Amino acid sequence: MPVAVTVDIVGSRRIPDRDAAQRLLDDAIARVADDLPVAEVALHPIVGDELQGVYPTLDAALATTLLLQLALPDVVECRFGLGVGAMGLVPSASGDIPDGPGWWAARAAIDRVHALQQRAVPSARTWVAADASEPDAAQAAARSANAYLLARDEIVGAMSERARRLTYGRCFGATQRSLAAQEGITQSAVSQLLAAAGAASIVEGYRLLEP
Repeated sequence: MPVAVTVDIVGSRRIPDRDAAQRLLDDAIARVADDLPVAEVALHPIVGDELQGVYPTLDAALATTLLLQLALPDVVECRFGLGVGAMGLVPSASGDIPDGPGWWAARAAIDRVHALQQRAVPSARTWVAADASEPDAAQAAARSANAYLLARDEIVGAMSERARRLTYGRCFGATQRSLAAQEGITQSAVSQLLAAAGAASIVEGYRLLEP
């Protein structure tokens, strides 16, 4: 079943140059869409600091949100709510409006990750919610995904911007030698940085999700 994804920018009101931050986010989204073209509806701004998109499977949504986290620079950070449930369009004179349990679940997921971030799990950035009407298998898949996401967000959240860039490259099979050339550092430095950042587990996790 398709998965609704809602994204919002963490602390958008505190960003000194909101226009520049939006351009950086747009660039990161475009890069991920080019490298992993799986979206049924590409991520796009809707209002304020929020974006929405639709992905064909939970794995596709998880893979895309990981790449976007890795692609973003330090000055832009996002939360991701993934909703499993039926989606539809409500006719309107100004254009059809996306609606339905999948979107409600995505909003609930954003609210949940926001609450986690403020209390027990400051590193939390991504959550999956399945609508209550979804079968037990969908509920179990959401719980399993969230167990993975808590660990994934902890690792990615602790990475430097350079470590995220290198990890992104490794997800697509770039060699340490080529990454070192891009960064202007030695291959040994790349190897040490990736190892210290825990990149190997993120890369292997991505490969399990990759459509």
